[in-house]
Order: sequence, then C-alpha cells, then structure tokens
Amino acid sequence: MRHPRIKTGITMATALVVSALAINQAHAESFPARTITIVVPFPAGGTPDILARIMGEKASAQLKQTIVVENKAGAGGSIGIQATARSKNDGYTLVMCAYGCAVAPSLYKPAPYNIETQFAPVVMVGTVPSVLVTNPKNVPAKTVQEFVSYARDNPGKINAASSGIGGSAHIGIEMIKREADIDIAHIPYKGAGQVAGDLLGGQIDMYFDNLPASLASIQNGRLNAIAVASSQRSAAIPDVPTFAESGYPDMLITPWFGLLAPAGTPEQNISKLNAAFNAAFKDPEVQKKFTDLGVNIAGGSSQALAEFIKSETAKIATLIEENNITAN
Repeated sequence: MRHPRIKTGITMATALVVSALAINQAHAESFPARTITIVVPFPAGGTPDILARIMGEKASAQLKQTIVVENKAGAGGSIGIQATARSKNDGYTLVMCAYGCAVAPSLYKPAPYNIETQFAPVVMVGTVPSVLVTNPKNVPAKTVQEFVSYARDNPGKINAASSGIGGSAHIGIEMIKREADIDIAHIPYKGAGQVAGDLLGGQIDMYFDNLPASLASIQNGRLNAIAVASSQRSAAIPDVPTFAESGYPDMLITPWFGLLAPAGTPEQNISKLNAAFNAAFKDPEVQKKFTDLGVNIAGGSSQALAEFIKSETAKIATLIEENNITAN
C-alpha cells in the first residue's frame, strides 16, 4: 500500500504541473496583452513608414491593443533590423522589412544578418512599382529612348541618387547602366527623405523611387516619370509605360514590404498577428489608401512570405554577382 505522504506529494506535483500549463495557456491566449511595436528601419515619411501606420491602425482594432511605429534608421536599414533580431521573441516587436532586407546578406561581407534564420515571417504587406523619375529642369527627356540618348550624349554627367547602398534604387541604377549601356554617376544618400529634397531642388538628376513616395510630385509636374520597372503599368499613373514596353524587358524591380518577428516567436502569436493584419488589408479604407498610393496589397500566410523571401534572396544574390555590385 502506498504511503499517504507519497500519494499527497504526487497529487501536489501533478497539481503544480497542471497549474503551470494552465498559466502558460492563459498567457498564450491573452496575447497581445500590451502595446506592439513595428520597427521601421528607415526615416519617417518613406513608403515603409506610411504603410506601417495605415495598416497598424486597423490591425490594432483587430487585436484590441495599441500598435506604435518606431523609426530606427541607419546603415541602409540594418540598424533597425538588427535591433529587432535582438529583441525578445514574444511577438511584441516586429520589423517592416523591405527590398533591401534581401540584398544586404549578399552585398555586405560579412552579412549584417541572416533574414531566413534570424526572423519569423508574419505577413507580406505588398509591392510597389519602382519608377524612374527625373528633374525636368536637369534632364530634357520624357521617354526611355530620350533618356538613354541624353545619357549617351552626356556620359557620366547624370547624377543618379539612391537612398542607400543595396536598396532598390541602387539596384535600379546598376541595372539600367548595364541594360542601356550608359554611364551615370551613383550618389548614395542615407535615406529617401534627403533624396526627395535634393531631386526636387535640382542637386541630383534622377532616382528610381517607390511610386507612393513620388506620386504627388509626378502628378503636379515637378518630376518626370520616365517608366515603371514592373511587368504592368501602374493604375496610379496609367500613362507611364513600363521599361519592357520601351525595349528593356529585363528592367524589373519589385520593391516589397513584409512584417517579420524575431526567430522563435511563438507560432500562436504569429498566427494572431497574421490574422489581424490580413483582416486590416480587407478593410475598404486601407484598400483605398493603398491603391491611391500605388501599392499592391499582398497579405496571405506567413509561410507564403517565407517562400517569397527565400526566392527573392536567391534572385538578388545572382543579380549582385552577375553585375559585380559592391557596397563601396
């Protein structure tokens, strides 16, 4: 016969295990219990910042918790991305990753982070057209053919800005130099905000911009939109042709945005976040704002984002190697 004290000890131990499991389950079920932060690793006012604020407002209503946007700019986005990777993996800190997230691992030696192993995908936000814009006072060209002709007649004299080494604008510059066999000068900046001011002011001549950021200046005539580097024209600027229509089918650049969490974030928390942001993307107000900005909403599963990142990273690694693109 079992001793009564032994039986009592087993009963108490069992109760403690059950209690601990119940507490852990309650914590999982109560997520989120406090404010969620979306780190935008770029300056305020750029496309990632705008999108994070639009969707964050609607997703917060779904989650019944506040979502704040925190800008941590620097080093082409690496500062904010690395800070997020070091954050607690509980779902309360996310990062708005962009095109450059897939570039940095191949461009820099050593790589500043591993996008596939240090992060857990949450949801794909969307894609935007990359548009070649010029200051009409500096570059007397309205079509791709006119731009290429002008660049060939003035080798090295066109100043092409990028918002940083390895971003979509930098890749666009290298691609058009190769595809059109032209010589243009690359001027790297430390953020899109500085580029916009200098482009409008005439200090620089051209820029491969994310359409949402330059749309107003295109519409009011302060910038010329030469072509979009996407497979189809944008509904926001339907009169602007694609590079493919203009004779350069390989000029394809797709700036994208996706939400990531630190690796090891509980799957149930990822699922709740994914559901909340997908619900936000279905909101008519969000859809209108994204459409007006020229953004193609994506959404979908976290696994779909994981597969996209894997494919995009491999594609860009090949592009960097073939074009001998360096961080210098």
